[in-house]
Amino acid sequence: GIVLELLKEAMVSKLGDTKGFLIDGYPRELKDAEEFESKIGEPKLVLCLDCSAETMSSRLVMRNQSSQNSESTETTEERIESYYQASNPLIAYYESKTQLCKVDAEGTQEDVFLEICKTIDSFLK
Repeated sequence: GIVLELLKEAMVSKLGDTKGFLIDGYPRELKDAEEFESKIGEPKLVLCLDCSAETMSSRLVMRNQSSQNSESTETTEERIESYYQASNPLIAYYESKTQLCKVDAEGTQEDVFLEICKTIDSFLK
């Protein structure tokens, strides 16, 4: 509830100055999406950065190494499984509403960024 209220306040304060909002990492679960829609409204576009579990795992390992976080391989696998359990229903929900656009996220950070930009640009046209 707190995250949603903060999002709503930030969005309302910028309503006249923007073409839209990019919210990273939210909603994380179906219940969050339903609450967002009831309190703020339906999103026009939902981006899903789509990559394999192997890619997610290697990226988490690299991130952990750069932050000196000693997360075990088992913990990383549990985080990925938890992600799939929460996000699969969310992805299906937005696919059924035709608001979901999957972006291939297997490439480099620069490649993925360019794909996101292309997707958003084509949506805004």
